[in-house]
Amino acid sequence: MRPTLHSTLRAAALCGAALAMSGCSIKRMAINSLGNALAGGSSSTFARDEDPELVRDATPFALKTIEGLLEQSPRHLPLLTAAASGFTQYGYAFVQQEADFTEAKDLDAATAMRQRAKRLYLRAAEYGLRGLEVDLPGFRDRLATDPDAALAKVDKKHVELLYWTGAAWAAAFAVDITDSELSVRQSLIEKMMRRALALDEAFDQGALHDFFISWEAAHASTGGSMAEARKHFARAIEIGGGRRASPFVSLAESVSINENNRKEFEQLLNQALAIDITKAPDQKLANVISQRRARWLLGRADDLFVN
Repeated sequence: MRPTLHSTLRAAALCGAALAMSGCSIKRMAINSLGNALAGGSSSTFARDEDPELVRDATPFALKTIEGLLEQSPRHLPLLTAAASGFTQYGYAFVQQEADFTEAKDLDAATAMRQRAKRLYLRAAEYGLRGLEVDLPGFRDRLATDPDAALAKVDKKHVELLYWTGAAWAAAFAVDITDSELSVRQSLIEKMMRRALALDEAFDQGALHDFFISWEAAHASTGGSMAEARKHFARAIEIGGGRRASPFVSLAESVSINENNRKEFEQLLNQALAIDITKAPDQKLANVISQRRARWLLGRADDLFVN
């Protein structure tokens, strides 16, 4: 049957209405596709780079682009994960660590940088919580009122977000131990990280064990243990195949200094410096940054140890 003019116009009108209504969906699809590419590509590209200054200068633009896309697609899980990890790593590698390097020359500047790092960490934690809420609606409120029940619903696919959220809160507290809100959150941070460890202890080649090296040592007087820190170090080395510098630096800085063991301190840092960054391309940037800290710590050895 040949269509009438009326039916043709009606079909065209319906098609036009459908296209108009789907405009937002098309835009969201485009944003989500771009978000997937950006979240997946930038982090791996940066991780394989051996030029920290280049990455430092490029990262703010990438992070602001991620935030811009999240304004359009606020529940995009890869972007939320990238924001949580990106702001945490940028805050540590290029703000907090720079504050440490600057402190001896300019205390005021170092203090300002640490406050900036804290703000970046809290920003990261907020994105992490938003990411966890995507699959687990109400997670934030349950975490505050009944953390054990909330964390029982988390599974292996949430470990990355759990790690970056907990790490960001822990880092924020580390640079400002006078923050009472973060102080009371310490037990919650530990529960989050232990849940992540139980779900996937090999996450990011042992990064959770790296965390617990520092955590156990820092809390040695309140339930932590230097012996447990050493156990986490051994597992981090085993899981990472000895290709990552950060466990060596963490143990030297967290345990060796506390135990006034200069010989071990220097041995660990020299082991970190001996790692060939070309052997683990996906850890290249992290190793370069850890080795930079190792050199700085070695240069301060006379100030760190009692003769």
